Amino acid sequence: MTKTPAFPRRAAIGLEVLLWASFALAPLLAPDHLLLLSQVAVLALFAISLDILIGHAGITSLGHAAFFGIGAYGASLLALNGWEEPLSGLFLSALAAGLAGLAMAPLVVRVHGLAQLMVTLALALLLHEGASRWRAVTGGDDGLAGFMIAPVFGVFEFDLFGVTAYGYALAVTAAGFLLARLIAASPFGFALAGLRQNPQRMAAIGTAGRARLTQAYAISAFLAGLAGALLAQTAQSVALESLSLQRSAEVLVILILGGVGSRYGALIGAVVYVAMRDWLAAMSPQYWMGWLGLVMILVVLLAPKGIVGITRALAARLAGPRRPRGEAPARARPGERAA
Repeated sequence: MTKTPAFPRRAAIGLEVLLWASFALAPLLAPDHLLLLSQVAVLALFAISLDILIGHAGITSLGHAAFFGIGAYGASLLALNGWEEPLSGLFLSALAAGLAGLAMAPLVVRVHGLAQLMVTLALALLLHEGASRWRAVTGGDDGLAGFMIAPVFGVFEFDLFGVTAYGYALAVTAAGFLLARLIAASPFGFALAGLRQNPQRMAAIGTAGRARLTQAYAISAFLAGLAGALLAQTAQSVALESLSLQRSAEVLVILILGGVGSRYGALIGAVVYVAMRDWLAAMSPQYWMGWLGLVMILVVLLAPKGIVGITRALAARLAGPRRPRGEAPARARPGERAA
């Protein structure tokens, strides 16, 4: 099995600083596109939640929009019933999605492969159909709108220019990113990695596989609900589309573009996907999805590990072979010129 070359630490830190600085300076660099950038932040958080599921726990899912939609409808219903405080509304909505994930997890982690894919798809379709039929609560095909969100911390009001919405979305996405990083570096994260690579060996050393995967599924659902609630609060509306199969496919495309198994892949994939989607839609309004499909085929064939995988390989090649610690550089022999 080929091993991915190690990414130089200094280059990784530099790219990390550059990436977050670019996000932070976006209101100055692109003040007319803040609403679009808010969508990028929401989709990045959504992709981070799916990466915990696929990239770390090894659970395949084609119905992750179920939790995104629960979070979106939860935040909207709370606001419509007078609970307009954004942070508590965000947490309660994400909690509802996490509890739904906890309830669904026993069905999902019991099966594997194609059957697992079908179970997640079926659960998402059931929720979509239920939301479509329960018009008195969800608004049916029309969705929910016409609610207000109180100022963040009682100070920052949501404005038409999207400055507060973008800052709010970016802060919540950064918190989700940090949470995912802590999980990946914890003993729980290492257990998930072990279960993904060799579940039989992990069971032999006493790891409770289903319990760990159930917890991972609930955490992933919580973060997906957080993303959905964030979108509902910043857009102050929710549509039935938030529970659709298209939404589940969209986040999968983002993850494949950026690179599965990397939190930066979710961030970069969201940026590239939104930029490419808007550019293709402007160039070819009728056939942009076809062009997007062609791009995805090329990405899968030429860069199966996504943009992050290509970047890592190029950076490692430019840095040259790494010398083990403590090993002195080779001395030139007499008569040879030092390299």
